[in-house]
Amino acid sequence: MEILLIIIIGLLHAGGLYMLLRRSMFKIIIGLILLGNGANLLIFLLGRLVKGHPPVIEDGMKMFADLYADPLPQAVILTAIVIGFGLQSFAIILIKSVYKVLETDDLDELNSTDEEI
Repeated sequence: MEILLIIIIGLLHAGGLYMLLRRSMFKIIIGLILLGNGANLLIFLLGRLVKGHPPVIEDGMKMFADLYADPLPQAVILTAIVIGFGLQSFAIILIKSVYKVLETDDLDELNSTDEEI
């Protein structure tokens, strides 16, 4: 299972990097989304897929020790998803407003907005 997730992480990062190298602003945002999802999956994988020993419950206690899941990677991933969604929404709104003015999403056309003095 871990090998499959490692391959998926590699594919997400490779696809994200490929999309970042395109000239379209929409494709750049898609690349950032893929890189963010790959990073979230990597954090999830680093949290281990197998059951571990709980750090909070002492050795003498026997309650729910076998059903324990580490909550820290899940909380970090949830926070990263929320922050990433906010940044992606903001970037899409900015690209939409640039597209209304220039009627293109090509990065080379952004130089046409500069006025000569």
